[in-house]
Amino acid sequence: MSYRQMAQVYDRLMADAPYDEWIAFTKIMINEFHPHVKTVLDAGCGTGEITHRLNGEGYRLTGVDLSEEMLSMAQQKNPQSDIQWLHQDMTQMEGVSQFDCVISYCDVINYLTDEEDVKSAIASVYDALNENGLFLFDVHSIDHIHQDLYGSTFAEVYDELSYVWFCDPGETDNSVVHDLTFFVQDGTKYIRFDEKHEQRAYSLMNLQAWLKKAGFEIKRICADFQEQPSQNGDRLFFVCQKS
Repeated sequence: MSYRQMAQVYDRLMADAPYDEWIAFTKIMINEFHPHVKTVLDAGCGTGEITHRLNGEGYRLTGVDLSEEMLSMAQQKNPQSDIQWLHQDMTQMEGVSQFDCVISYCDVINYLTDEEDVKSAIASVYDALNENGLFLFDVHSIDHIHQDLYGSTFAEVYDELSYVWFCDPGETDNSVVHDLTFFVQDGTKYIRFDEKHEQRAYSLMNLQAWLKKAGFEIKRICADFQEQPSQNGDRLFFVCQKS
């Protein structure tokens, strides 16, 4: 999976993303389960939109991402920010420790399409946390992958950018392949580039088992930004605490 060219248009595509809801959910869960959180690690931070917003709420942020291009875009948003940006793989983070909270939103875990990578990411997050630290993340549900993504096509046309997005079943169970074609304005012409991304959904039973094996206590599972417990929805949220 590459974000080399997509990093340039990512924020335009995500302009309507529910960032305020991610921030609100994070603050509510922190206040309920670990109100003394000061340091937060954003694993899979992308262009840093959530990272910057949480930093503005008074937390000390570190952003980790596998894409140097995405990190560059994140840093350019506010070069004077005290946010630390790290180019690392969240499945094997090194020198990353003593955080009060780790977040991983916008279905980052779904981009780990191998079960062992998910287990490694969970273990890596556990090691990065202080005692009683929180791990907050969301995932696409299996039902959402099957019912809403398989066979779907999305397209948008703007003055400076157009794209077509096809979603097809992947070779692995509960996986989806996103084929995207972009046309980006460059002066008087448009440049085409293509991206292919794969995601995979995992059962609640497996995710809970992997989290517990790593040492996490699952405090709550919610759906679609709701605070109350629920296991039915398009986007499932896990609230976990390091035992």
